[in-house]
Amino acid sequence: MNIAVIGAGTMGNGIAHVFAQNGFTVNLIDVHAAQLEKAIQTIQKNFDRQIAKGAATEEQKNKALAQLTTYTDLVQGVKEAELIVEAATENIELKLNIFKQLDALAPAQAVLATNTSSISITRIAAVTKRPGQVIGMHFMNPVPVMKLVEIINGYATSQTVTDTIVALSKQLGKVPCVVNDYPGFIANRILMPMINEAIYSLYEGIAGVQEIDTIMKLGMAHPMGPLQLADFIGLDTCHAILNVLYEGFGNQKYAPCPLLTNMVTAGYLGVKSGEGFYKYSAGSKDLVVSERFL
Repeated sequence: MNIAVIGAGTMGNGIAHVFAQNGFTVNLIDVHAAQLEKAIQTIQKNFDRQIAKGAATEEQKNKALAQLTTYTDLVQGVKEAELIVEAATENIELKLNIFKQLDALAPAQAVLATNTSSISITRIAAVTKRPGQVIGMHFMNPVPVMKLVEIINGYATSQTVTDTIVALSKQLGKVPCVVNDYPGFIANRILMPMINEAIYSLYEGIAGVQEIDTIMKLGMAHPMGPLQLADFIGLDTCHAILNVLYEGFGNQKYAPCPLLTNMVTAGYLGVKSGEGFYKYSAGSKDLVVSERFL
């Protein structure tokens, strides 16, 4: 099966990695050539980590990299694709524009999947002439490591397409879970209110950053505290998903905490910007609380 992945950022390069590692021909597409170069370097580094842990071999790495081709030209990248996985920025207008183009350019039988973590599959499918072939395929970060794929049926998604994507996810060594198309699906409908409540607890002065994260790690057996996880996801992404939930349900409980809104507005986005609730420096694994919260 020929796979095309749209977007060479963190999620896109991870998705390309797992498909190539499992023997699929993959076209990785991005409008920026520099982003594609960076993606290939990231995939190589992630393979090296797998090799060091005994999870992959040098031969598997070389074979997978040979399965990968990069494109800045969408027309060339999708013309033979049987499955296209869109992994662009979590922006509804951008995604709708991409799907309009994919519908016009991709082979008629191609399945169009989106890695969105919260945007309506039904709304995305509605801009195409093939809504039965549109589905959500929400991988978790980091994609080469995380086992879950949340598969989201749009209102018109055909059962055949769902069955195909479930089987394909299993071929990738993932665990597929099928859900229906309502704001936040399952993963983020449950996760984001928890993160938002943790931010509210900090905002209201109930406890500090380390205390909140330590309580959730040691008390609830979470591998990462909610504030650290928010930094890892990206505070802008968390904010965007909460807004999708708030607009979708019209319920105040999903409204982003004012502290989160201020941090995003000021550009403190977590790991990607170097500072959020914690500070991040290249090459350091130490977890240092931002002085703003000391």
